[in-house]
Amino acid sequence: RSNRTTSRWLLIFMVAFLVLGAGSAYYYKNWLLGYGPHESASEHGALIDGIFNITVIITGIVFVITQIALFYFSYKYRARKGRKAVFLPHNNTVEVVWTVIPAVTMAILVIGGLDVWNTVMADVGIDEEDVLEIEAMGYQFAWQLRYPGADDKLGDRDFRLTSGTNPVGQDWTDEANLDDLHPGEIVLPVGQKVRVRILARDVLHDFYLPHFRVKMDAVPGMPTYFVFTPVKTTEEYRQQLKDYPEYQQPDPNEPDKQLWETFNYELACAELCGKGHWSMRRLVRIVTQDEYDQWLSEQVPYYQSTIYGSKDDPWPIDGKLPGVTSELRKQQFTDKLEAAIAAAEPAEKTFVLDYVTFETGSSALTQLSKDYELMNVVSAMQDDPGLVIELGGHTDNTGNDEGNLALSQSRANAVRDFLLQKGIDGNRLSAVGYGETDPIGDNATEKGRAKNRRTAFTVVSSGQTAAATDEDGAVPMSEES
Repeated sequence: RSNRTTSRWLLIFMVAFLVLGAGSAYYYKNWLLGYGPHESASEHGALIDGIFNITVIITGIVFVITQIALFYFSYKYRARKGRKAVFLPHNNTVEVVWTVIPAVTMAILVIGGLDVWNTVMADVGIDEEDVLEIEAMGYQFAWQLRYPGADDKLGDRDFRLTSGTNPVGQDWTDEANLDDLHPGEIVLPVGQKVRVRILARDVLHDFYLPHFRVKMDAVPGMPTYFVFTPVKTTEEYRQQLKDYPEYQQPDPNEPDKQLWETFNYELACAELCGKGHWSMRRLVRIVTQDEYDQWLSEQVPYYQSTIYGSKDDPWPIDGKLPGVTSELRKQQFTDKLEAAIAAAEPAEKTFVLDYVTFETGSSALTQLSKDYELMNVVSAMQDDPGLVIELGGHTDNTGNDEGNLALSQSRANAVRDFLLQKGIDGNRLSAVGYGETDPIGDNATEKGRAKNRRTAFTVVSSGQTAAATDEDGAVPMSEES
């Protein structure tokens, strides 16, 4: 009696179980890939969805058949008085059936999956002009993103160079690194083929862009990659979502907007990488090409914002500077010069030529000073024929007063002589040695003494200032005055 009751309840459970299972699968069908009630936002997404649907259909049919057989057999072959079980140690037909059918089915699924995978992951050379290559490094608990700069090339990296100021181990002696960007979000132009380098710094992570059907493990010591092309901007995707009731409700964080209005693509980690795993979410924005170009123009290279001029900056190397560093130094000089020309107070018309240096204990200019900083001075004076300057030499208090004064004068003269050699009129130049009389740092410390050993640039007059005065309606000065 107990067996009969149990077997009947198993049949009832089977019916309820299959009905609820089918109902829940239908209700959550749009979230099976974790993306919501809408189609893929990438070019290859339809292929992924197609092979996923085929797999679900085949395994779903097998699931229903096996569950019916399981519970029905429990009912039909329940223990009853007078019935003896049949001992069936082997049956060739059964063995062939349950070996061949699953094998053929698995072959179909595997071959279909490999075909889709090979299509999606067709290797794309990083030198192809139509491919944007970016990098994502997972670590506990965030993603470090890297974009190429104007050269469209990611610089070399070495994990042994990783530090607090060098999160991905970039080799700063590689000039390709000097314009690389470290943005806080992924921004991509719609229709652009993208190749993502995927790395891990500590434990296993997973680079997951659910709306684009992109999912690839980030494995320590084993770089991986994924290729995809976004086909819908964020705004286009939002417009698509507004037709779904699930998104036609207030956003808890912004009650004045509905969920579809605040929707954003996201990058997540799909690996349980630690207790802070949840915090690895990053914003992903797909925009038009014009919007992307605007965003890109607003980004500052990581070298420029963090490494340039710090103790981690290896440049100059062998007396040479890369173009990026040379331009940064030129911009520094230009900014100082413009501020000095515009200044009203005499003290503010003087600034230090930071990158003018001399051989130790002498007035011989280093080649680096001539090739870069002093050439910036030459260019400025050529651009502004009315610019008249004073070059001031300064020393620290090491040694005697007379010697320091003589050294400062000879160094100021060396700078003036270089400018004369480059064709600058001597009437626009004066050189004055101040010795140790005007320190700007503490001579009791090495750092302070280094500040005091300097060449100062003072704006005496400028054609730009005169032109501005003329525009204001003032009487122009004569050449004599």
